[in-house]
Amino acid sequence: MSRIHQALSKAARERANQNGSTTSADIAEIAAEVSGIGAQAEKLQVVLPQSPEVEAPASRLQRSTTDFVRSEWELDPRFDALAAGAKDKAGAECFRTLKSRLHQVADTRPLRRIMVTSSVPSEGKSFVCANLAHAMAQHNRRVLLIDADLRIPALHAMFSAPRSPGLSNYLRGESDEYATISVGKRNNMYFMSAGDEVANPSELFLGDRMKELMRFASESFDWVIVDSPPTLPVHDPSLLADLCDGVLFVVRAAATDFELVSKAAAEFRQKNLLGVVFNHVEKAESYGQYYYR
Repeated sequence: MSRIHQALSKAARERANQNGSTTSADIAEIAAEVSGIGAQAEKLQVVLPQSPEVEAPASRLQRSTTDFVRSEWELDPRFDALAAGAKDKAGAECFRTLKSRLHQVADTRPLRRIMVTSSVPSEGKSFVCANLAHAMAQHNRRVLLIDADLRIPALHAMFSAPRSPGLSNYLRGESDEYATISVGKRNNMYFMSAGDEVANPSELFLGDRMKELMRFASESFDWVIVDSPPTLPVHDPSLLADLCDGVLFVVRAAATDFELVSKAAAEFRQKNLLGVVFNHVEKAESYGQYYYR
């Protein structure tokens, strides 16, 4: 995990050097290290703008296409790094690069369900989830984005979609998959919002219905992106990681304490930690730099 350690150390140094008056654009740097694929393992560092296969039976895919809720939701342009009119083209390219790297990993081992988390709130995990899902959907892949942050959900607001019915309603047995998953204006992009507020998210994640949902999602979609709560405040991400094939860890550079990040990341070293996503990295230091091995 040396690359991940170096990346986290860099975040700590940037935090120590920050004087609080930076004028650089909101940038994210992705430092990914994938274990278990030998010489094909790759490292990359990219920048992006921060913003305010088991094949399923044809009949089931047919039903998925026709029976999911049709809606008019779409990612708000303020949060859309891949929007046609986005000023920073590097952001779009960054997410396409991340998408391509994940496709390459998926060619070497099972990788379909990806959880995205952070150590503490306000590090940009929901922004990364939304744009990664968008990038994958543009590649003609059926993508399901699940808001599993049942405590402080954000994705429904970013997509101007209803909060409920959603995941919590499904987990409590109040609704099925077809009533809680909707497809918006982009035909390949599907979304399950967090649903109604609940007092016991961890208990719901331990139940059989969460496992059933992830099995259903794996059979019905090419990619499943799960936006989980932050790691340190609650135990939910550890439970969700056990149901996913890989974990992306989001860090806000120059803001998040190094010790907190190290403690949180250590939780996933035995749970297919794919890499670290940095937000708010200085553009001058990282723009256009790509590293391969």
